[in-house]
Amino acid sequence: MPDPRSDLAPDVPAGAGLDPEACYRAAAGRDPRFDGRIYLAVATTGIYCRPSCPARTPRPENCRWFRSAAAAVSAGFRACKRCRPDALPGTRDHDASAGLADRAVRLIGEGAVDDGGIAGLAARLAVSERHLHRVLVAAVGAGPQQLNRTRRAQTARMLLEQTPLPVTDVAFAAGFASVRQFNDVMRAEFALTPSQLRRTRAPEDGRAPAEPSAPVLVLRLRHRPPLALAVLRETLAARAVPGAERVEDGRHTRCVPGGHGPALVTAHLGPHEGAGRGGDSGGHVGVRLRLASLDDLGAVVARVRRWLDLDADPVQIDSALAADPDLAALVAARPGLRLPGAPDPFEAAVRALLGPERPAAARLVARWGADAGEGLRAFPGAADLAAAGPDALAAEGVPAPAARTVHALAEAVASGLDLGPGCDRAAVRAALARLPGAAERPAEAVACAALHDPDALPASDPALQRRLGVRTAAAVRARAAAWRPWRAYAAAHLLLPQPPPPPSAPARPTEEPS
Repeated sequence: MPDPRSDLAPDVPAGAGLDPEACYRAAAGRDPRFDGRIYLAVATTGIYCRPSCPARTPRPENCRWFRSAAAAVSAGFRACKRCRPDALPGTRDHDASAGLADRAVRLIGEGAVDDGGIAGLAARLAVSERHLHRVLVAAVGAGPQQLNRTRRAQTARMLLEQTPLPVTDVAFAAGFASVRQFNDVMRAEFALTPSQLRRTRAPEDGRAPAEPSAPVLVLRLRHRPPLALAVLRETLAARAVPGAERVEDGRHTRCVPGGHGPALVTAHLGPHEGAGRGGDSGGHVGVRLRLASLDDLGAVVARVRRWLDLDADPVQIDSALAADPDLAALVAARPGLRLPGAPDPFEAAVRALLGPERPAAARLVARWGADAGEGLRAFPGAADLAAAGPDALAAEGVPAPAARTVHALAEAVASGLDLGPGCDRAAVRAALARLPGAAERPAEAVACAALHDPDALPASDPALQRRLGVRTAAAVRARAAAWRPWRAYAAAHLLLPQPPPPPSAPARPTEEPS
């Protein structure tokens, strides 16, 4: 069977028409590589599925193809109860582009519609509501209202199946305005009532009941396998800032900003936490959330997913990079490599500018960070560091040039520079270039860590130049052209400690002549 990826290349724009023949080949082969990238809807049953659904493949004339679950629901289809296409992890396809539709999708995923409605979303993107709706329908097949409704429904289903929260609390935690609206949407999305979904909940395994003063939830956040869990755990531990993060027995605890106050999040990253072989995570990462308010749940979960890079598609990324001979062995040694950052983009930007100066970051946290509970403090916000001034930052151990750059960044963010998921990356890069002491290397590090740009490339990094055997940033960019749009992942493979070579087979003894 021809490889369907030849017709559905990763760099095809989201608004391009899907090739029905290529899509059908993917479904006929039950190819899991396309789960979450295309959705198969069956006209005769009114059901939509993953391409890998084990059910019998329908006849081609009965198939309809969509780029998003929201588009399938908008067309009147319901999620398959067997393959659960609604439970698929997210995708970084929208992170690989800076287009209007992709920025809007990222913002909707972070809860922007819940915060300011469609009008607020359009205002943040500096377009009219009508134009925004037209662009999204052309790109992903659904408007902003439907995309947000599907996001809410998926959040609610996760809570119904994984927590003991009362149904009413689930409705409002997922962002619904009323229980009646909640019931109507759940029936429309899944052809099941909330009570029917609740009956499918797995037995509780240590989940804490929600407390009004400090709701505590334990959730399983799905991801696409494989996941290089050991590398993710070691990378986060190596970068952990004392006072702001705690690492113990494979559990990583830190503060995540929420609308009503900081949330404390513990990610279970130890090998004993996973259900898969070789220390893999079994398709999900367990997290414990202590929220200031249940209303913050959606935004906090979205920030955690971006922090741990759980929406990456490792098969898509690894297959693209493994085509390069210099990367093939590295990708094979670390399948499913993730690019962890920080839950808050300003924190990620500051830490990228500071580089390996963890003690300096720890002193900033101790001096200006707010108490988050359990002996941890939140990373200081832009307003705090802008008010402090560069001299105060230098007094806390930040090198003077970096102190000026960090203070200028804090002033820019406090004055309105957007580093969030819907930002204009070109405008942010231009703003970073104007900061005193800024250079290409930290700017690209900020783009990768704070803007979650999977194509960011620190071409001026001397270590990367040495690894590639070149001497200039231009030479690095020329060498990396084939890695687009995943150059940040390629650079991470090259900059991480190199894995040991596989053991060579013992030499066969020569036979003695008789």
